[in-house]
Amino acid sequence: MSAMVAFSWIGIMLLVGMLLRAKVPFLSNILMPASVIGGLVGFVLMNIPGFAAVTGVDANMCNTIVGFFFTLSFISIGLTATPKEEGKSSSDTAKQMLKGSLGMGLLWGALYCLVQPVIGYICILLLGQPFDMPAEYGVLIPFAFCQGPGQSASFGAQIEAAGVMPGAGQVAITYSVIGFVFAFLVGVPLAKLGLKKGLASHPEKLSTAVLKGIYPPAQQTENCGKITTYNGNIDVLAFHMALVGLTFVITLYVQKLILLAPISFIKTIGSMTFFVGLFVAYGVKWALGKLNLKQYHDDVLQARITGCTTDFLIVGAFMAVQMSVIGRWLIPIIVMCIVVGAVTLGFALFFGSRLGGTCDFERTLGLWGCLTGTCPSGVALIRIVDPNLKTTAATEMGAMNAAMIPGTLIAPFIVEFCIGNGSFLTLLGVGVVLFIVNIVLMKLVGTINKPTYSFRAPVVCPDVSDDCDRFEQSNGHSPF
Repeated sequence: MSAMVAFSWIGIMLLVGMLLRAKVPFLSNILMPASVIGGLVGFVLMNIPGFAAVTGVDANMCNTIVGFFFTLSFISIGLTATPKEEGKSSSDTAKQMLKGSLGMGLLWGALYCLVQPVIGYICILLLGQPFDMPAEYGVLIPFAFCQGPGQSASFGAQIEAAGVMPGAGQVAITYSVIGFVFAFLVGVPLAKLGLKKGLASHPEKLSTAVLKGIYPPAQQTENCGKITTYNGNIDVLAFHMALVGLTFVITLYVQKLILLAPISFIKTIGSMTFFVGLFVAYGVKWALGKLNLKQYHDDVLQARITGCTTDFLIVGAFMAVQMSVIGRWLIPIIVMCIVVGAVTLGFALFFGSRLGGTCDFERTLGLWGCLTGTCPSGVALIRIVDPNLKTTAATEMGAMNAAMIPGTLIAPFIVEFCIGNGSFLTLLGVGVVLFIVNIVLMKLVGTINKPTYSFRAPVVCPDVSDDCDRFEQSNGHSPF
């Protein structure tokens, strides 16, 4: 019953977020997703004394739902077929995807293994002492910013289970919540600026309906999927959800096999249910094709399932944060997240524009979302400038997980350091080596090039955005 209550309240907060997005001009203008708006409202309500007791919603259950939907979202991404870019052959599309996936995944690894944990540790070391916050809490930041609420909660709980760092799970989830806010408060204006500058490959005018986030009947023309099964036999949505369930069960057994490995870092990778689920989903998709069953599977509908799970996990992450646990450390937490966020943005902008492709701007947005939230956060930002997913950027967000592996090797060293079995110098040394490996690999695979776009370019719309006529002319920008 507690799971259903928590799930229902997450749904209610989504409806609240949807209403506020449509009615509050500020939220409309920054294109803040309903999941983030509703999550913020849910966070406030969950921290009002007596709210949980009256409603029966449990913060711990919200956290469980976050991890569950996080895994399902990646399984759903893996079940979705790769689109072919307009005007390009299948081989060209495959090369473009491989390049983007490798570049984004390796850059993600460079931030994950060194930049974020080291900056986090140093910030808390300098700021945390007056608040009695040990510096070790700072190295949890990559679990949250780069991996999201599911993994941050998992690693935090693992560290707490060792009898050290009380509240590590809550601190890590708080980082995740702040990361989600960063992802959209920075990512959305960045996307709108790119639209104004003509940097998007397949832009769409930001109509009133897009700003409000709901379509009037006249614009409700896009279908959410094809009916591939007879509803008197099995509903098409039930069929697609059943495939997700099948993949999830297979994932659990594959995960158990991986965890039997005697090597620590393999066990760490195996503990990432979402990561294992993604590749199991690739296998299930391959099997559907071999058995000639892919004809009954609709990728558009599968993408809707991905979006649904993403919305619920974001709201659930906000509602799982308890101020009673992290309140006394809020100041160092916020300052540290701002510093890490600023450095992360610099890396995303510098390297994202140098990946080498026609959709590097879309990739930069996706990369920023993934480096501060989750891959679905990145996809949400990509959809602002590529609403019909005509580029390969969104699909690359799923495929990039393979290139993340070198960076994830730092995870067991972070855990060992937190529980007292390793020194910071050891962690730093491993991080530096992995950082160099990731950057060198980026260079070797050709994903460090000259910039393919620049924000210094003149404004080329007004067709892209309905508010371009209000954009002030400055610094040589084209007049309207």
